[in-house]
Amino acid sequence: MEEKQHPRYWQFVDSRSNQTDGKGNDSSAPGERNLKKSNGYIHEVNLHSKILFIKNESNEYPTRMLLRVMKVAPSTYYKELKHKPSDRELENEQIDQAILSIYTDSKKRYGAWKIHHQLIEQGFDLSIKRVQKRMRILGIHSITVKKYRPTKASKERVEERTNLLNQDFSTTSINQKWAADITYISTAKDGWTYLASVIDLYSKKIIGYTYAKQMTTEIVRSALDSAIQNQQPTDGLIIQTDLGSQYTSADFEEALRTNKMTHSYSRKGTPYDNSCTESFHDTLKKEEVYQTTYHSFEEARLELFQYIEGWYNRKRIHGAIGYLTPQQAEDQARQHAQ
Repeated sequence: MEEKQHPRYWQFVDSRSNQTDGKGNDSSAPGERNLKKSNGYIHEVNLHSKILFIKNESNEYPTRMLLRVMKVAPSTYYKELKHKPSDRELENEQIDQAILSIYTDSKKRYGAWKIHHQLIEQGFDLSIKRVQKRMRILGIHSITVKKYRPTKASKERVEERTNLLNQDFSTTSINQKWAADITYISTAKDGWTYLASVIDLYSKKIIGYTYAKQMTTEIVRSALDSAIQNQQPTDGLIIQTDLGSQYTSADFEEALRTNKMTHSYSRKGTPYDNSCTESFHDTLKKEEVYQTTYHSFEEARLELFQYIEGWYNRKRIHGAIGYLTPQQAEDQARQHAQ
């Protein structure tokens, strides 16, 4: 039997959505104002969930007001109260709640494939197509829908330097190949600020980073020093960077020689040569930076720390490393090396 579809919604309700009397005064009922303010936002899954919500809240709020807020007709409400959900509907309820939980925990960053993987880990037995369908019904999608696309190589003549990796990012363990880059981050008070990052190409973990108000050689050197201190790599590691003045400086080159690392240079204007770090910065912008406004350097520094250490390295799963987090990939590599 074809599954019965019900109206679904994802609705934000806050104090700004209250009705006004034309003079800017809130004309909604006191109970309705309190309901809206106490919940912050209401997002229910389907008609069945709306009915349960209204039923549960009817002891505290008038049923008529709840019906108006939830946009449910009285006749529909009393009819559905008598309706017994089918096994399929109950199963969809469980799936939808699990999807919403994963989606919310990821701050809307996860799409169907990662949510599907998480559901399987939780014991659900369902296809990716079913997850995609449920997400369409719920009206949710990843906020990072646009994938990174490197631009074409620049025709500008620059000093030639050796590109050892030549887009070969394959590795067999951690601390074999790293990549580093700088990205710009805007703040309201302090203007443009800069994040220098170092990523391990095996684990995809951000192993070193420095955030500063100026784009100097010191920030790339500091990010490198942090990565070395965290990872303690052996001799022979290759690190890929672009041809920016910070990375071609005598100070940075000396640090690499001191730690017996080999420098590989991207071609000018060719993001493909350093696509791993470019991709991380692109993900950072879409999942974090573009979703908020940083008022100051200090505020941005705290948020970037929470994103990198609290989310990206330790919670965000990556399809390229078998849906592990970067920290899990590193931990497994260290275990295998013992």
